[in-house]
Amino acid sequence: MKDMLQKFMFEGAPVRGELVEISATWAQVQARTDYPPAVKTLLGEMLAAAALLSANLKFNGAMILQIHGDGPVRLLVVECDSALRLRATAKLAPDVLIADDASLTELLNAHGKGRFVITLDPLDKLPGQQAYQGIVPLDGDSVSTVIENYMLRSEQLDTRLWLAADATVARGLLLQKLPREGGREAPLEDEQENWNRMVMLAQTLRTEELLATDIQTLMHRLFWEETIRVFDPRFPSFHCSCSREKVGNMLKMLGQEEVETAIAELGQLAIDCDFCGQHYAFDAVDCVQLFVSDTPAAVLPAASTSKH
Repeated sequence: MKDMLQKFMFEGAPVRGELVEISATWAQVQARTDYPPAVKTLLGEMLAAAALLSANLKFNGAMILQIHGDGPVRLLVVECDSALRLRATAKLAPDVLIADDASLTELLNAHGKGRFVITLDPLDKLPGQQAYQGIVPLDGDSVSTVIENYMLRSEQLDTRLWLAADATVARGLLLQKLPREGGREAPLEDEQENWNRMVMLAQTLRTEELLATDIQTLMHRLFWEETIRVFDPRFPSFHCSCSREKVGNMLKMLGQEEVETAIAELGQLAIDCDFCGQHYAFDAVDCVQLFVSDTPAAVLPAASTSKH
């Protein structure tokens, strides 16, 4: 069965919703690294959240969610493009033991220096255009709370998320209050009452139920009294955008002197993609060719490669 994202709207209430179920893509993310269970839970929840948030974007490009940690986990990163193609990875501090029930705060914000970052990277940038990046302190004790707080403060959007993940599946529910527009007939207090009602219904959802229940059953179980308009489903998938050209551009950003020094010491540079495990090797001739090319270096998404 395909991974699926289902968008829906509540008739008569300015609230949109989405449900997502990701299993095949999640299996591919986990295939190359055996993450501790607590890390697996957080990364899977971020995977579901990235799909839910990306489904509402109106641009051709990628959304990158990152949590930079100051504890046993140094980085969680998930990238999702406008076609809902996903990749994800985590970086742990060396030689750490992580309890199965370790919390987000213990893993990523042990000293209060954790950071949450959202990057919106358009595929077809205009001349001089840079990717948009929002960076905030890690405010919350769960992935859902961190993102909700970011959306409210940075985007002024009331957003609620329910996320869950285990070794088999990552699932999520998003509710978002639509911005008020001119000409809307309902009084402001009625809109707020409708929003509060939808959130209250969704709050009956428990983690175990979210993990064990398919999208259609969940939608009916939670909102059976509401009139819902359902849209065509979308189908998330795994995709890694790494390439030899991008790795070469990364090396060019390091500078010719540093690359030549590394080549002199190692004989060749062996680089593996953190997201998909693809191996790239550059010998002395390859590296010389990098710096005689006129091709400008391109910025890679954070944590896309690691040098060994």
